[in-house]
Amino acid sequence: MNAKEVRQLFPILDQEVNGKPLVYLDSAATSQKPLPVIEALEQYYRQYNSNVHRGVHTLGTKATDAYEGAREKVRKFINAKSTQEIIFTRGTTTALNTVAASYGRANLREGDEIVITYMEHHSNIIPWQQVAKATGATLKYIPLEEDGSISLEAVEKTVTPNTKIVSVMQVSNVLGAINPIKEIAQIAHKNGAVMVVDAAQSAPHMKIDVQDLDCDFLAFSGHKMCGPTGIGVLYGKRTLLEQMEPVEFGGEMIDFVGLYESTWKELPWKFEGGTPIIAGAIGLGAAIDFLEQIGLDHIAAHEHRLAQYALEKMSAIEGLTIYGPKERAGLVTFNIADVHPHDVATVLDAEGIAVRAGHHCAQPLMKWLNVSATARASFYLYNTEEDIDRLVEALKKTKEYFSHVF
Repeated sequence: MNAKEVRQLFPILDQEVNGKPLVYLDSAATSQKPLPVIEALEQYYRQYNSNVHRGVHTLGTKATDAYEGAREKVRKFINAKSTQEIIFTRGTTTALNTVAASYGRANLREGDEIVITYMEHHSNIIPWQQVAKATGATLKYIPLEEDGSISLEAVEKTVTPNTKIVSVMQVSNVLGAINPIKEIAQIAHKNGAVMVVDAAQSAPHMKIDVQDLDCDFLAFSGHKMCGPTGIGVLYGKRTLLEQMEPVEFGGEMIDFVGLYESTWKELPWKFEGGTPIIAGAIGLGAAIDFLEQIGLDHIAAHEHRLAQYALEKMSAIEGLTIYGPKERAGLVTFNIADVHPHDVATVLDAEGIAVRAGHHCAQPLMKWLNVSATARASFYLYNTEEDIDRLVEALKKTKEYFSHVF
């Protein structure tokens, strides 16, 4: 199935914006949803909407089967050993906060180190800042190479026997850099640290095998991979999750509640307090089915071609600066000289082209790049070279327009 055929399964893309056919280049922020996902959500709400686990009636049983079936789909999708290692969360942010609040606070002491990078999303910076303040641990940053990539030599120099946690995104949402997670995990483990992976920008676009990576924790969101908003996944090695305390308490996650003491359910339910994100999980399961039908290898190859095509075409525009390494995931972050990225995005929107502009929840990286903001075009399985051609022509118009303004 080629990109044009795939595009037909995304009804939102068949519209005009500001009188122009929509070109959606903001999938790194959130992807669009295909018909199989929309239909799975509609079917749940129309036919078997019910709470899970607690009831024995038919609708409750059907909902429970679908919810836990989605967990098994996630397990296979990332090749975890057991569904006990798959925890449903509200998204990557909640998953990373769970690791920081539960594992981090219990296992860090003064003198310990947390190692991250300058390219991290705020969701993989702020939780570790807070844990460092609470425990007395030190937060350290792996320096970046000139093109924004990470060298293993820099990792070796930054991670020490005092390092207890290394937390790194697999793919940068700004630079498109694809980080060598497996090798970083080996360095972390050699020094006695656990490896945490932010896979928000990788899980939608490439195959992930947590056993091959040998990461200890991994987090991703459904809404960036054709699934609904409000659903995400925390993977954790069972031995670590069993040692951790829940961070939310209430219904669903309990085994026994007394007047003064309570006990928790076994994994994974002890981390899923309250009514679960039932529809979200079912929608995520449908999204996984859809992506696997297309093929993750096919998606990765398609996006690589688009990224290289975009780099070639955009590099020819005088005054346009592109950030990040040449070999990258399917996005291009850029600025036009003397034009604010918000103005770029506004003009592109008038041409029916949706891109992202701002600091992309990566202010430390913006400071490292010595810019206040950038524009970003990100690609997915439904984008085509024609979309990039439209982008390039619109960027030329933008540049010409502002040259007359100033």
